[in-house]
Amino acid sequence: MTSSGPAAHLAQLNVATLRHPLDDPRTAPFVELLGPVNAAADAAPGFVWRLTEEGEADATGLRPAGEDVIVNLSVWESQEALWDFTYRSGHLEVVRRRRDWFHRHVEAHLVLWWVPAGHLPTVGEALERLADLQEHGPSPRAFTFASAHTAAEAQAEAARQPRPLAPLEAVAPLEAVAPLEAVPPA
Repeated sequence: MTSSGPAAHLAQLNVATLRHPLDDPRTAPFVELLGPVNAAADAAPGFVWRLTEEGEADATGLRPAGEDVIVNLSVWESQEALWDFTYRSGHLEVVRRRRDWFHRHVEAHLVLWWVPAGHLPTVGEALERLADLQEHGPSPRAFTFASAHTAAEAQAEAARQPRPLAPLEAVAPLEAVAPLEAVPPA
């Protein structure tokens, strides 16, 4: 009998607010670590996917959360695989030196959530999960390493209280919404 693989993968988003622009010499050590750390992630056991800017090796040019905020979005086979890469590999050097390059966040800056295997989350979906964590705290829908939930818990939560996600780019701007007086009565 053949296993079909996991039904869910773990998505993660973390955001970091730069102290200095990426081309500033004070940020150069971080920029120099990007290539080796991303290559290590790509080769890490359990790695599935990571966001990159089209035609680039990383996502540092994307600024969906603000001009001085960089995003890291990836998918892993399990929480253990992500934990091992984050805290038991060369990536740990970046974690230890993060205050050299990034401001301390007062709100949650990392969010984890379960996605169906094969699903690649959009940046909009990821930012909505982060906003959910910041607004409601940890839940099976949006959590952290310290407040982890299983894929089964996330699936059960979704069945009880579905909160559909609309990609941010699919949300109509306010000027595109008809004013109340323009809506004919029912």
